[in-house]
Formats: sequence, structure tokens, C-alpha cells
Amino acid sequence: MDFEVRENRTVAQGGRRVLVREREEYFRLMDQGLSSYEACRRVGINIRTGKRWRNGRNLSGKDKARPPALAVVPPEGPSRYLREADRIHIADRLREKATVRQIAAELGRSPSTVSREIRRNRHPTNGQYRPHAAHARAEARRPRPKPGKIGQNPELRDFIQDHLDIRWSPEQICQALRAQFPDRPEMHVAHETVYQALYVQGRGELRRELARALRTGRARRKPHRQTQQRIPRFATPMLMISERPAEAEDRAVPGHWEGDRATRSRTNTSGLTDWRGS
Repeated sequence: MDFEVRENRTVAQGGRRVLVREREEYFRLMDQGLSSYEACRRVGINIRTGKRWRNGRNLSGKDKARPPALAVVPPEGPSRYLREADRIHIADRLREKATVRQIAAELGRSPSTVSREIRRNRHPTNGQYRPHAAHARAEARRPRPKPGKIGQNPELRDFIQDHLDIRWSPEQICQALRAQFPDRPEMHVAHETVYQALYVQGRGELRRELARALRTGRARRKPHRQTQQRIPRFATPMLMISERPAEAEDRAVPGHWEGDRATRSRTNTSGLTDWRGS
């Protein structure tokens, strides 16, 4: 297909020209491996036009926003989440009556990952696993942040608040929920969910003053993984046995003999005293 380089590339007689044929030829040349500059030269368009066709255009003044013409292809490397191709493979192998462990080994995943995928994303009515619908359902659940379970259920929120007022711990509340509502999964939460509703800022699922009702009495969570805030194991630094005072070495005080029965001391090459049973 031959094109001429037009002197006026934007406006033709009768208004702006829609470059439908040029656009199709441009992408055909790009698919053949030509550079964008060479494809634009052969088609007869400006380099900026070809770039706008590939990358799209943001809203600017009177110019409307346009999406990119080429879809972004996700990388094929290892991924934390299941891809649509993985879900298609799961559906095909399920129709062949393959086991969950066989499917997991073929995908290089844990059997629990495949089992959980089938249980969560299968059809809620007939129980069939449809890969494209399962992928759409999983993508819809992924965006964050999500509304908390306690904030969506007023009955659950009132139950937790009432028992926090009488100074029940979150662990006791969660056990009571499972005992009192055994057949209602929407009333079951983990104790960490209660702590998150109390401590995480901006959620507003439980009253802020309820944090004072906890047995710790803290209004905010205290981290335990910061080494500079850890309490030392010993109040005073530990001394080497070679640095003990002379009265302990001579056993002049009766209390120094406690625990030394049937033992003997030997000084090693480093100057430390080693205690061994005789």
C-alpha cells in the first residue's frame, strides 16, 4: 500500500482528515519490526502522530483524551497471583478429572492455592469453575482498601462493643461469637480483626474509647519488633567467669560452695575457667 507524504498533515479540504487507512498501515509496519520513525515516513505522517497512536493522549485543553491503541501485555515471569492463563489451565484439568495436587504441580503452585482458587471463584449456584468469570471475580476483589467486616455488619459491631464494655478480651469475644452463632459465618471474626478495628486509624468500625477497655489499657498498638525498645534480659551486664572476685575463687564464703559439689575447675588456654563434672 503506497502513501504520499502530504504537505498539510492535519487539515484537508472539508475539515480534519481521519487517517483510518494510514493508521492501519502504520501498525502493520510496526508489527513487521520497523521502527516508528520508518513507519511514519512510509505512511506519510508526523512522528508525533505515530507516538500519539501508540501511547494515547491525556486530556489537554480542547483535545480529548484517547486510550493507547496497543494493549499493555503483562509480563510472563513468575507472579504472586494467578493469571488468566493459569485459571484456564485449572478449568481444563478439572474437566479431565485431574486432582488438585496434580494441577498444582503442573502450575508450580501450592495445592492450597489451587484448592482455595476453586473454592472462592467457582460459580455460586452450580459450582462449576469458569476461568474467565473466575478471573473477573478475583480482579474485582483485589482493589484496596476494602471495607471491614465489622463495619458492614451492625449486629456484629454491637456484639463486640457490648462485650468490650464489660472488659472481655478480643480472643474471648471471637470464641463467644463462634459458640453463639455456629451456623452464621458472617458473625465469625478473628481476634486480629477486632484489634485492627480498634487500632488502625481511619476505619471507624468501633468506638475509639473502647481501646481503653482493653486489658492492656493502650489506645494504640505497641510494636514488639523494634530492637531498641526491647527490655534487656538481664538488669546488669553479664560477667565472664574469669572476672569473678577473688573471694568467690577462694570459696571463703559458705554460699560460694553451693552448686559446686562433685565439680572441678580447669583453666583453658584462653584464660577462662571451664566447669566440668568429675
